[in-house]
Amino acid sequence: MATDKPYLTLHVRLGERSYPISVGSGVLQSAPAQLYALQPSQIALITHPHLAQWYGESLKASLEQQGVPACLLTVRPGERTKRWGVAGRLLRQMAQRALDRRCIVVALGGGVIGDLAGFVSACYLRGVRYVHIPTTLLAQVDSSVGGKTGVNLPEGKNLVGAFHQPSLVLIDTDTLKTLPRRHFRAGLAEVLKYGIIADAALWQLVRDESGNLRQGHSSRLADIIHRCCEIKANIVSEDETEQGVRAILNFGHTVGHALESVMGYGRLLHGEAVSIGMVSAALLGESLGITPIGTAEEIANALRSLGLPVALPRGVEFESLLSVMARDKKARDGQLRFVLIERIGQARLPIVVKEKEVLHALSVHRQRFNPEAAP
Repeated sequence: MATDKPYLTLHVRLGERSYPISVGSGVLQSAPAQLYALQPSQIALITHPHLAQWYGESLKASLEQQGVPACLLTVRPGERTKRWGVAGRLLRQMAQRALDRRCIVVALGGGVIGDLAGFVSACYLRGVRYVHIPTTLLAQVDSSVGGKTGVNLPEGKNLVGAFHQPSLVLIDTDTLKTLPRRHFRAGLAEVLKYGIIADAALWQLVRDESGNLRQGHSSRLADIIHRCCEIKANIVSEDETEQGVRAILNFGHTVGHALESVMGYGRLLHGEAVSIGMVSAALLGESLGITPIGTAEEIANALRSLGLPVALPRGVEFESLLSVMARDKKARDGQLRFVLIERIGQARLPIVVKEKEVLHALSVHRQRFNPEAAP
């Protein structure tokens, strides 16, 4: 995976919608030139206030020095920002600044900023270009690649959105130095997920580097991020709109999204919820005879070594989780569908499962990984 080039690069191949991804230390320094090369009429930088101070203001100044008008549009950090009202406000601000069809929206931030800015760019003037500059590990390895955009509803996460591919993704590993440790660890859940569903060698690399990664650093970090993006790029190139193999990227997300919704957005970070959800999904696979016995414990141990939660939060009622799962995007005709794994490194496309089977897996999860909550 290593290279003698200054940055690691790859492409998401989607015909006319193809785009490059650059990964490495100092990538952000190339952003003004790369954005200028896209010949935008104007640029709207969507970010949150701290990132505006750290990176946004200097990027805006560099663009304006090259003759590209740019504006900073800020929103509060956190999952609660990813909603209709905020998207509407951003759209009005863009209209008030008379941004035209040749403008570019730049998402400078984590997954929330990326999903929100991507959704806004998909809607404004029926679709304008956008660029991702992800500043969290979770966004760098997952949400910045693939063109999924959206906002949440009270009824569930990401229920409103569009597939809208970016023109460019710039991943600067230096931005992770300002990322809180908890958020870095949350991103590691998605990193480990890629190993579980598609690459046993990546799984082993993350296991070998778990001590360093838990502390927020690793000499292999750029390689790890590049490999995650490579896996996702290959899957998206094959299945852009999640009609088939792309669905395996949702391993752990059915329970994870339900936990986020039931507990209230922001209580659990997305990666923390997915961490717990992967344990539940592995237990469900074991009970159905699809996943080898002991895999859930192996996954839980790997997650613990990265500083991630594996226990179901106290007070969460299973019936409430099931109610949210029934509205999950993967559900069909009210039937629950789960991505399960056949072994580490090999996932199976979503299958229909019965409510009683999910309830059993959740019960085993609580008893085995929440011993204080056992009856």
